[in-house]
Amino acid sequence: MGVLSRAGVGTLCAAARAVIPCLWRGKCFSSGKELAENSPVTPMLRHLMYKIKSTGPITVAEYMREVLTNPAKGYYVHHDMLGEKGDFITSPEISQIFGELLGIWFISEWMATGKSSTFQLVELGPGRGTLTGDILRVFSQLGSVLKNSDISVHLVEVSQRLSEIQAITLIEENVPLERNAGSPVYMKGVTKSGLPISWYRDIQDVPKGYSFYLAHEFFDVLPVHKFQKTPQGWREVFIDIDPQVSDKLRFVLAPCATPAEAFIRSGETRDHVEVCPDAGVIIQELSQRIARAGGAALIADYGHDGTKTDTFRGFCGHKLHDVLIAPGTADLTADVDFSYLRRMAQGKVASLGPITQQMFLKNMGIDVRLKVLLGNSDEPSTRQQLLQGYDMLMNSKKMGERFNFFALVPHQRLPDGSHQMNARKSNPSPAPVAGFDELAWR
Repeated sequence: MGVLSRAGVGTLCAAARAVIPCLWRGKCFSSGKELAENSPVTPMLRHLMYKIKSTGPITVAEYMREVLTNPAKGYYVHHDMLGEKGDFITSPEISQIFGELLGIWFISEWMATGKSSTFQLVELGPGRGTLTGDILRVFSQLGSVLKNSDISVHLVEVSQRLSEIQAITLIEENVPLERNAGSPVYMKGVTKSGLPISWYRDIQDVPKGYSFYLAHEFFDVLPVHKFQKTPQGWREVFIDIDPQVSDKLRFVLAPCATPAEAFIRSGETRDHVEVCPDAGVIIQELSQRIARAGGAALIADYGHDGTKTDTFRGFCGHKLHDVLIAPGTADLTADVDFSYLRRMAQGKVASLGPITQQMFLKNMGIDVRLKVLLGNSDEPSTRQQLLQGYDMLMNSKKMGERFNFFALVPHQRLPDGSHQMNARKSNPSPAPVAGFDELAWR
């Protein structure tokens, strides 16, 4: 999981403090049941307290950005948070089938849109590189299908620690990495299957062109602004130092409107909302690229379709963790609002979903793939691992209905695409988009 930041969005925090007087509402939100004396004063907490004392309360978005990606003390910069020893496990770490089916999805879309002679696979926040590795293995296995296509791999990752882990997972050992810390492309190499691979810190530095974009558990860690509806209108939730306990943080309500309120949709009926300007910027960038050059974006994450309210939470050691306790030691996340992503596409591309992970993987043929793998394995431990992984991915009480898939595709990709300017009635209609309908090869 990685994070992209935007300077323009970050200025909201400074602007908010500029228009907010020093007198804050006494009303506050509980940060949890943990006692302050049981929570360690981490380096990040000291940094945040100094920041708040210097400039005043900070937005939840600024808090998330500091805690997760601060170059000196950020959680993603210095922690290996994935796997059994980390704070959470992602779908690719559970079963190879997950990545294999996503690889099939990209090939299916490539075939359905004309088998371009070149394409880029771009992953945002690639974690340990496991998912990209599984996808590239599928590309190798279907090399006869892709043999006439020039494929390159592009990873967007701000964490130097994670990029090194990704390189170990993906890179051919006999080919040395090219490194240039000051360049937008800060690492280059060759994958184990012989494809060129590059690392970037920002999606805008990735070359434009026919591309397939992947964001798995990426958008849920982008900073959110939180708002509470009050009799005086929407008021943003900030984070301040608790006046009763000097080394504890608390939530407070801003005394007046703040700039980020502009991101709340007109006519919003919920009494508490979370908005993510960074996600909107990235979706707009992806939409423009897909509309101009073709390709698609596949997004998989915790989320909802504009229905949930307070989803901001922390994870440490695979357990829920108070977001204000010991900052810098736990992952922070908020559910993705897919209705917001759809609005941010601004009609430049078509969107599909959200659809549950259970339904998406079933449409992609996970049951058939599991049967093949079980049939090829005589080892009881391997068979048990496959079955346990399947259950974790598909069980509605586990990941099956907690994760959702969402896609951006060109308008002409859909049968009823309104942008088929020169389409003739004699042309065959496009194949259904795999995963959002049953997989069909043509």
